[in-house]
Amino acid sequence: MRTSSDPTARVGLIGYGLAGSVFHAPLIAATSGLRLDAIVTSDAGRQDRAHRDHPEARLLARAEDMWAAGDLDLVVVATPNRSHVPLAMAAIEAGVAVVVDKPLAPTAAEGRALIAAAEHGGVPLTVFQNRRWDGDFQTVRRLIDDGSLGRVLRFESRFERWRPEVGPGWRESGAPGDAGGLLVDLGAHLVDQAVVLFGPVVTVYAELDRRRPGAAVDDDAFVALTHASGTRSHLWMSVVDAQSGPRMRVLGDRAAYVKMGLDVQEEALRDGARPGDHGWGEETPDRWGLVGADDDLRPVRTERGCYEEFYAAVAASLRDGSPMPVDPADTVVVLDLIDAAQRSAATGETVRVG
Repeated sequence: MRTSSDPTARVGLIGYGLAGSVFHAPLIAATSGLRLDAIVTSDAGRQDRAHRDHPEARLLARAEDMWAAGDLDLVVVATPNRSHVPLAMAAIEAGVAVVVDKPLAPTAAEGRALIAAAEHGGVPLTVFQNRRWDGDFQTVRRLIDDGSLGRVLRFESRFERWRPEVGPGWRESGAPGDAGGLLVDLGAHLVDQAVVLFGPVVTVYAELDRRRPGAAVDDDAFVALTHASGTRSHLWMSVVDAQSGPRMRVLGDRAAYVKMGLDVQEEALRDGARPGDHGWGEETPDRWGLVGADDDLRPVRTERGCYEEFYAAVAASLRDGSPMPVDPADTVVVLDLIDAAQRSAATGETVRVG
């Protein structure tokens, strides 16, 4: 653990699949004040990869071995959704600060129980809502704040992909405890972004479909949120879109902002780039969005994406007690809205919330 002579926080990472290997491990390793000390995975192939990527980290087959050592300051849960709550609860019981990959829990009730346990134990808890640090999201925030768009009437946001065949893995599982499906997986990002931008929601309408032969969970989803502010958010998630629509389309009473293409950071991380590299998080001008009305349009530079700021804030919180970067209560609000969307899709009716 940290000492006065070495203030660096020691981090244990549970899981080395996509979330652990592509997102969490590189970002932790790039953050001043954090040291990736242990990686937990029982898969031999992932152990080999973890050793190649982070030879300085201990490799453990079980999370229990990490608790037994008792020498960590932070645990990161980057495992399938089913295990988020029990692993985070184990960290809390061990008195170790914890980051949980989104979603915090399969259900809002489980999320509330986790937050209550963390508060009772005085253990810092946060959730990896990394899409708050996407460049396009940061750009929309700037345009709203500086008045470029006027009053926002409708916010359209999409995560669309072309994966027409059902693949393996827990994300495609229909077992309730696995919390699979696109609404939970991608909706946890899109709903969170909409609430951060436009505030509390009063009604939810949703359509959830299984388009691919053999699909056990939703693979094509639409969610409409009406915010108390009057803004409407229309959110799409799909893996059966052969041609994707705009990543974001923000319609204001003064101007609109239209942005194509995903934030560049995930692709960069997959390709081995890291925060601090030249051009990290920056988009080339051909990817910038357009702001204006009718034919009077101008390109607007996309804000630099900055996932590294999440773990910088975590390190600061561990060092001086400042707030963690994401309040877990925010993510429970999102889980409540996802639950309302599932009820709306089941009945075909708009659900009032709040």
